[in-house]
Amino acid sequence: MSEIPNDGACGWAQNTQIERDYHDSEWGVPSHDDRHLFECLILEGAQAGLSWLTVLRKREGYQKAFLNFDIQALAKLDESNVDYIKENYDVIRHKGKIASVYLNARAAIELQKEYGSLSKALWQFVDHKTIVNNWQSMSEVPASTEQSKAMSKFLKKRGFKFVGETICYAFMQAVGMVDDHLVSCPRKPK
Repeated sequence: MSEIPNDGACGWAQNTQIERDYHDSEWGVPSHDDRHLFECLILEGAQAGLSWLTVLRKREGYQKAFLNFDIQALAKLDESNVDYIKENYDVIRHKGKIASVYLNARAAIELQKEYGSLSKALWQFVDHKTIVNNWQSMSEVPASTEQSKAMSKFLKKRGFKFVGETICYAFMQAVGMVDDHLVSCPRKPK
């Protein structure tokens, strides 16, 4: 197993190669693609109470189980699929988290109708532009912010599940709504 370089990258990305690859290629890159945003929201919700590494290792299983996060197709399905998903796919076997995918897909469609896209509905919490933070160490990075609290409240009111303020902040980091790369990180825009 090759050693992960200690080159100043964000601390959480220096443990395993799968975390480093995700950090270097995807984490913090601004995304406005509804399918990708939905996938990230679901994966962040699946992580609740678990490690991000666990979710990354099961990401392919999630993509297969949930039709590559096709919002329209998932919205037509329901909780009757939970046991089948648990038995046949490499996903976190939490019934509530699995069932939430279908519920959240239906709620996402309603946001698309109201706002024109899921992207517009979600990016409104950062005024449609990335908030750039300049943290020196991981201990400075907050677990939630006023924006993530507002997003969580907004999504819960519209029927989404597994969208607490900490999950929403992790989602915002993942999709580039906030840039929380450490100032020492090679991925931090200079």
